[in-house]
Amino acid sequence: MESHTESKYDFGGPLGAGAITVGLPILLGVFAFTCNDITGCPVPSLLSPRTLSWERLKSEIGWPSGGIWGLGSWEVTSVVFAYYLLSMFLWKILPAREVRGTKLVHHGRPLMYRLNSFSSTMVQLIACAIGTYLKGADFVVWTYITENYVQILTANILISYALSAFVHIRSFSVDTSYPNQELRELAAGGNTGNFVYDFFIGRELNPRVTLPLFGEVDIKTWCEMRPGLTGWILLDLAFIAKQYRTYGFLSDSIIFITFVQAFYALDGQFNESGILTMIDITTDGFGFMLSFGDLVWVPFLYSTQCRYLAVYPLHLGWGGIAAVSAVFALGLYIFRAANTQKNTFRTQPSDPSVANLSYIQTKRGTRLLTGGWWGMSRHINYFGDWLQASPFSLPTGLAGYTILSAGSAATLSTDFKMLDGREVIQGEAKGWGAIFTYFYVLYFAILLTHRERRDDAMCSRKYGKDWDEYRRIVKWRILPWVY
Repeated sequence: MESHTESKYDFGGPLGAGAITVGLPILLGVFAFTCNDITGCPVPSLLSPRTLSWERLKSEIGWPSGGIWGLGSWEVTSVVFAYYLLSMFLWKILPAREVRGTKLVHHGRPLMYRLNSFSSTMVQLIACAIGTYLKGADFVVWTYITENYVQILTANILISYALSAFVHIRSFSVDTSYPNQELRELAAGGNTGNFVYDFFIGRELNPRVTLPLFGEVDIKTWCEMRPGLTGWILLDLAFIAKQYRTYGFLSDSIIFITFVQAFYALDGQFNESGILTMIDITTDGFGFMLSFGDLVWVPFLYSTQCRYLAVYPLHLGWGGIAAVSAVFALGLYIFRAANTQKNTFRTQPSDPSVANLSYIQTKRGTRLLTGGWWGMSRHINYFGDWLQASPFSLPTGLAGYTILSAGSAATLSTDFKMLDGREVIQGEAKGWGAIFTYFYVLYFAILLTHRERRDDAMCSRKYGKDWDEYRRIVKWRILPWVY
């Protein structure tokens, strides 16, 4: 009989997990419709609740004529599948690093991983660069993405649900006896016996599948580093092309955001082996949380700012670019310096840069760093990560706009005029668009805070009284004197 782990719920338990599983896809759909290139961001009806009606709202958000069935398309879904197959094909044929992960708890042996996401993305970006050189902003990849945005979003949502269901059902074939002949095991927190919660968190730790032509694929790491991250860059580039088609120029704000976001994604892919020690890989199962997060949440939420700027091409000027660049550089420095210091302390403790740093010697035989960056807070790297990501939103300013038909803004101060004659003003929408463009900054802060709490609880169980002593010395969780 299969045993269940102790039911120690996270994310608000089954109720919270269920709400996230249903609510987040709906939220992205709401974002897609209510911040658009038809009437505004947010759409006018939302600024005048007394006049709100479904009929009026449908016309403002561009609700498909086919109703709910118009949210998807078999053709678009097939194209999205082709994109996934291309990513899988590149994973298989391109040179790759074979890297060992951390040892499995119930087997004492590590899994092997094939890593080449950076080169895979570069091949796709080079192909798109050639297409853009030949066709300009009308290159078919860019136009297809923006013209079928909602249907592409729907396809990825359905794929994430289907993949979550597949790995959940398949997880019941894991041999839980010890020792067993397979390098498969259940995640410590995903085997509670509650269907809703386990579906969300993920029952199996590192689900793998053997596919014809491709061989064995580690589903979790493949999803974590490939279609979503690469798709994020492609979406940004599609919105750059859209801005050019709409106005005949590119704003410095959209160029800046696309650059720093591409750097962020490509840097993660270039250092792909780093994810093998992250909680996502070592501890969490693969369920809806990671499936949806990797394939939908990252590319579609994180590209919201470029989607907004494609319609409202805000110009920052050299001063504005310098300011947001400084924030990005400072965050990147803190993030890199802190992580480098910890890695050096672990792997080269005699190195002069860390040799004199204070630490706690634990009963487990490991050492907890209490000096340098890590004497400031227990996760100063999280603050750096949040700080370097905040310029994703800052260049949108006091976001919000309303789109007026050609000539209707004759008595108003027009901010921008589209090539098709329509005019864009901020008006009453000014500031309300921040709900969309700054949502990422708020979400990321909550994510990192929650992750720190989970890590703290895990370390408390792992180190016991040594962790209590560590918390006494390093009092701040993320940001010194604030949190």
